[in-house]
Amino acid sequence: MIAFIQRVKSASVEVEEQIIGNISQGILVLLGIEKEDNEDTAHKLLEKILNYRIFADENGKMNLSLKNIRGELLVISQFTLTANTQKGLRPSFSDGADPVKAKMLYDYFVSQAQPQITTQTGKFAADMQVSLINDGPVSFWLQV
Repeated sequence: MIAFIQRVKSASVEVEEQIIGNISQGILVLLGIEKEDNEDTAHKLLEKILNYRIFADENGKMNLSLKNIRGELLVISQFTLTANTQKGLRPSFSDGADPVKAKMLYDYFVSQAQPQITTQTGKFAADMQVSLINDGPVSFWLQV
């Protein structure tokens, strides 16, 4: 499971010209789900994201987590993160989970996040427009 995370001052997602999710300070997660992923993988990645220390403390050091600052989470499914780009000029998506499994794990990831932190989402498999104000910019690729 892959997460491209961005520390944001705000972020939102639109589907069919309607905002369906938006957050203030927090983390925007673009989530890619691979064939071998399962609920355990989702849980490990979620815990890493919630506790990853990417927010500044009183000394300006990245020492605080999303939980520490009581920030918000916006989770967007993005199958293109699973692309193999090693050969040729067209990405291969053969490492990505099939859509049924990916949706199940995406929903599981979100359901595990919601009791812990304010969580908004995009719409699985929809054409989405994502807007953000990247704070820093601070962006990380996490994979478990």
